[in-house]
Amino acid sequence: QVHLWESGGGSVQAGGSLKLSCASSGYRASTYCMAWFRQGTGKEREGVATIATNGATTYADSVKGRFTISQDSAKNTLYLQMNSLEPEDSAMYYCAARLSTYSCPLDPWWYTNRGQGTQVTVSS
Repeated sequence: QVHLWESGGGSVQAGGSLKLSCASSGYRASTYCMAWFRQGTGKEREGVATIATNGATTYADSVKGRFTISQDSAKNTLYLQMNSLEPEDSAMYYCAARLSTYSCPLDPWWYTNRGQGTQVTVSS
């Protein structure tokens, strides 16, 4: 059973940075797709970034060049470095996982495991 716990959310002003972390247990990073997705109030769930078992990453167009996904396999921890934050980035952020050694889609509904989320609020 995969367990995921997000942390690092908070309130920042536009242009600021936050780094989200997702601690996990019950899986091996070498066999899982990992991802971050978000859901703002009244908005659709949106895939933000993914990282595959070979380290390949994908990003939503809205965050390219500003967000970076990474993971520390030894610590079983996934990260999302968020820079140049905009009010439109305000949302609950979730990490997600699915057993797969192939490419990892941005579709948040594809993932079978997710955490409880951490809130990010960006003020203008």
